[in-house]
Amino acid sequence: MHRIVIVGGGAGGLPLATKLGDRYGGGNEVQVTLVDRNATHVWKPLLHEVAAGRMDADAHALDYLALAYWHHFRFKQGALAGLDRGKREVSLAAVVGPDGDEVLPPRTLPYDTLVLCLGSVGNDFGVPGVATHPVSLDTLTDAERFHRRLLAACVRADGRAEAGVRPQVNIVIVGAGATGVELAAEIRQTTRAHAAYGLDHLDPWRDVRITLLEAFSRILPPLSERVAGAATQLLAKLDIDVHVNERVTAIDAGGVQTASGHYYAADLSVWAAGIMAPEVQRHLDGLEVNKANQLVVGPTLVTTLDANIYAFGDCAAVPWLGHKPAAASPEGPPRGTGAPPRGAASEASVGVVLLPPRAQVAHQQATLLAKSIKARLAGKPLPEFRFRDFGSLVSLGELSAVGTLMGRLVGGSLLIQGLIARLMYTSLYKMHQVSLHGVLRVAFDTIGRFLRERLEPRVKLH
Repeated sequence: MHRIVIVGGGAGGLPLATKLGDRYGGGNEVQVTLVDRNATHVWKPLLHEVAAGRMDADAHALDYLALAYWHHFRFKQGALAGLDRGKREVSLAAVVGPDGDEVLPPRTLPYDTLVLCLGSVGNDFGVPGVATHPVSLDTLTDAERFHRRLLAACVRADGRAEAGVRPQVNIVIVGAGATGVELAAEIRQTTRAHAAYGLDHLDPWRDVRITLLEAFSRILPPLSERVAGAATQLLAKLDIDVHVNERVTAIDAGGVQTASGHYYAADLSVWAAGIMAPEVQRHLDGLEVNKANQLVVGPTLVTTLDANIYAFGDCAAVPWLGHKPAAASPEGPPRGTGAPPRGAASEASVGVVLLPPRAQVAHQQATLLAKSIKARLAGKPLPEFRFRDFGSLVSLGELSAVGTLMGRLVGGSLLIQGLIARLMYTSLYKMHQVSLHGVLRVAFDTIGRFLRERLEPRVKLH
């Protein structure tokens, strides 16, 4: 029996396990196993909606065990702790329950083909205080913790207003990439909804101050200037303070300090300034990694030092075939915190353009890997990954988004915004669901959620 082990059940790993399970799960020649540190799956691009209260994660989380049963693969819970390439075994850390008790002990899992798709985590770039004070939206737990803090801050401010003291909730988001911009817009709109449910003295438009800090010369550095300009105008309409060319040098319990000398008071702060691959990848039995902890792979998504191991998604440094390095900007490199610029051109100095860390990339790579593993089992050459950029969309609340469409359909690049863009943004999540459940189940689920929403509050209130 050929044992395929997929570590990481995110935007790429879970669809891959589903495809392979549907293909091989009914036989005895191939066994597909998915490993993840969590018991449930929530699509990471929507964590900002969980943090702001737009989405109830309990209603949208998918149980890995149920998906494994439906799609004929096995699921093992546990964080990746190590790798023995000689024995072809991965080590899993113990699973600890909410009360601190050990639910599952440390284990090893044998493989013949290993696929690593561990995603990414926030990169603090060594800035003092980042590891202690702000929230980074890396996991569902982070998003839910920020939501609880946001609710508590608003309730405290409402109580002060009732006592005759002017309320003020200061929220500072560091990093104006997609996560930071989307979170800022969601908070502005959901706090208005929160106030309608019993916060009688808090004016969310006036009393909740949202500040977005970006080290680069504009927001959304990886995207085009047209998209960034349109998003900036929409943020201004939401009364969100945007400050560019502001490099953060320290964060403490009271606020955020920048290199320009400004200090931004913060009741809540969020770190969304950059990402890197998990630290564990530096210790995987000598596999080659870059400075961002990403596993170095070739165009076939096979790691450079082991033909039995694939890597894809945010955790892998994948060459962007056919994409030329961008010309040097007259402004010079992004004025960040010493990190390479976000996006594809981070390795341009050595002539290699890497694919950007986007769910769209991981989803396409999962589709290719399903074909690659079929070819591997048949002893045929592996296909190379070529990314098809269909554009980028950034959500700016419940009824708006901004972005570009790209491809043959529009004959190049087309800027879109407003409700149409928001509907297309929502469709990305639906496409992810379809890859897991099929069209019919997703259609029934969508209708059911639409009907249930008539009986539920617009935002999560606890």
